[in-house]
Amino acid sequence: MEPDFVLLADLIGPPKRARRQSEAGVTMKPSRNAIKALDRVLGLDIAKANAVLFDPVSGRTWTVANTLPSLIKALTPFAGHDLMVCEATGGYERAALDAALHVGLRAHRADAAKVKNYIRSHGGAAKTDDIDARWLSRYGQERGANLASWQAPQASREALASLVRLRQDLVAQRTAAKNRRGAPGASAAAAFLKRQVDFLDGEIRALDKAIAQLLKTDTELANAHAQLRKHKGLGPVASTVLLALLPELGRLNRKQAASLARLAPHPNESGQTHGRRRTGRGGRSGVKPALFMAALSAATHNPALSAFYKRLIQAGKPKKLAITAVARKLVVLANSSLKIQAAN
Repeated sequence: MEPDFVLLADLIGPPKRARRQSEAGVTMKPSRNAIKALDRVLGLDIAKANAVLFDPVSGRTWTVANTLPSLIKALTPFAGHDLMVCEATGGYERAALDAALHVGLRAHRADAAKVKNYIRSHGGAAKTDDIDARWLSRYGQERGANLASWQAPQASREALASLVRLRQDLVAQRTAAKNRRGAPGASAAAAFLKRQVDFLDGEIRALDKAIAQLLKTDTELANAHAQLRKHKGLGPVASTVLLALLPELGRLNRKQAASLARLAPHPNESGQTHGRRRTGRGGRSGVKPALFMAALSAATHNPALSAFYKRLIQAGKPKKLAITAVARKLVVLANSSLKIQAAN
């Protein structure tokens, strides 16, 4: 039985805007099972300093400090409830999730866009912390039986993801500084931009050393990294990105792996309109660019994928589409190889 996964809220936090349902990144399938409602679902609206809790059984709403001891104390009387639901709020929800895990209360970290669309579907317009906590409770009551339970990530995986995300941010800053330095009229700022680029180069090298050391000290990560490196095209950066940002690799099917990497072609059809299928909806940010660069290498140096790429080009496919298809092959291969490694 394949596990259910939350596609967006795991690592990237809440989106900047509510997305349309067509942007959710998952092809909807009709449900053949009756929807099971839950009664005892705590709703938590999380802020940086405080958390607002709502209990539908007593109808009580109250506020506690967003710290692990305070939340453990607040959640302990509700350990027998069916579920606790909170939104992803840039990491500030972690104390509540850890507290729920500590007291034995099943918890779900909801995608903020899905909750917002759910509220809109019911005509909700007013917004306060108390109201949001009530909506989260209702969302869990109606959908809780089918929501994925939150599980604490491994400490090494969490550290790796943090380092990889920071490295990606610094690389983006370095690219912006280099582009600004090479733009017309930038001579007055050239010396400052050079110092910025040099500083970022040093920080990126330091991060690379920290990532290498982390991979070396964790046997599981080291073995998985070595397994991924066996595929020509998956270099040290792409392999590390996959391990850090797609920790589910090895436990997914091929469609889930491609969707999480933003490489699944989603249909765009309505009535007589049959639009072009596009990738890039939903999934994890930061994975697709790394796989795209790996695909450029694999299309040249990986015999099997190079032949696949050439067949697509000969069939008249655009080069960008062919490279995207190679990238999708790479993530499917990575998922399959880690699954075989785990089985052995």
